[in-house]
Amino acid sequence: MKIATIIVRVLIGLLFLFASISFFFHLMPAEPATNDDFKAFNTGLMASTYLMPLAKSIELLCGIAFVTGRYVTLANILILPITVNILFINYFLNPSGLALAGILFLANLFLIYRYWDNYKSIFTA
Repeated sequence: MKIATIIVRVLIGLLFLFASISFFFHLMPAEPATNDDFKAFNTGLMASTYLMPLAKSIELLCGIAFVTGRYVTLANILILPITVNILFINYFLNPSGLALAGILFLANLFLIYRYWDNYKSIFTA
């Protein structure tokens, strides 16, 4: 189980690193909008001017944490709202990316499960 945890942790970290570095250095062309709702949502995100850089910065920091294996407990908590939003965006607006979003969300839940002992103190009264 320890090897599976390391594999999942490194893969999710590399995915977040790739996504954030691609965003900041404009390495990937803009993804074509599949429908009008997704296009409007994406336009709104980009128009806010702070939300995408904030999310990608958190993805970058969490990706580094996952790959290096340091501060993984904190990275799991920080990245959870982003993975939930990625899942919902793909479920409601862009179903073609739902498989990868689901795998990403399940990987995040798996890591939270594996590091659950570190979270127990949060839930004690």
